[in-house]
Amino acid sequence: QAQLVESGGGLVQPGGSLILSCQASGFSLYLYAIGWFRQAPGKEREAVSCITGYNSTYYEESVKDRFTISRDDAKNTVYLQMNDLKPDETAVYFCQTVGTAGDHEGLNRCWADSDLWGQGTQVTVSQ
Repeated sequence: QAQLVESGGGLVQPGGSLILSCQASGFSLYLYAIGWFRQAPGKEREAVSCITGYNSTYYEESVKDRFTISRDDAKNTVYLQMNDLKPDETAVYFCQTVGTAGDHEGLNRCWADSDLWGQGTQVTVSQ
């Protein structure tokens, strides 16, 4: 059964860091662009960062220069390094296969291409 499993969330103080992992099973991740999404209570799910099989990346404006997405296809895993976390980034973080769009300057948009979501991993940024 093909699935993506998120891990690495937790409680962190403002300004702290976390590394999230998205482990694929049942399929080879290198064939897909993968994105990280988050959903805060009472809010819609939003794209945070995406990466293609060619390592082109997209970042939502508010996380640029703080978050870094990467992939290790040998481990079938995509990571999200999150630095300088803020309280309003408290959310459940999900990974998903994505579609992407861009131009000569790089990716400027990505979107989930499946409605099947895992359980995600909770990130809580609080004192």
